[in-house]
Amino acid sequence: MLHLIYILAFTILAFLAVRNLIHSLIVVGMESQRSPMPRNAYRSSSGAFRNVPHPELLDDSGNVVKEPLLVMRSLSMQEARNQLDSLYLSSPSSSEETPEEKS
Repeated sequence: MLHLIYILAFTILAFLAVRNLIHSLIVVGMESQRSPMPRNAYRSSSGAFRNVPHPELLDDSGNVVKEPLLVMRSLSMQEARNQLDSLYLSSPSSSEETPEEKS
């Protein structure tokens, strides 16, 4: 008798799991057919979507910054190695030996 209760309980759970899976597939299918809403958009009072710039792209007064935010100069490999070596040697945990003496 206990075996029949287990079989009945697991059969009911299996049907619920399959029903939930089919329901989820239908919902995902319907959601994929809708037009996506942009991530940085909000609905204004007129009902239209407006783009909102990222806060880091605004200056102190709230205006969009038009100038480049990052300017990098290119380094040669030797310059980069020299800068890394000087940083390593100036760190408090570096030993008294230089990288040339270790090799």
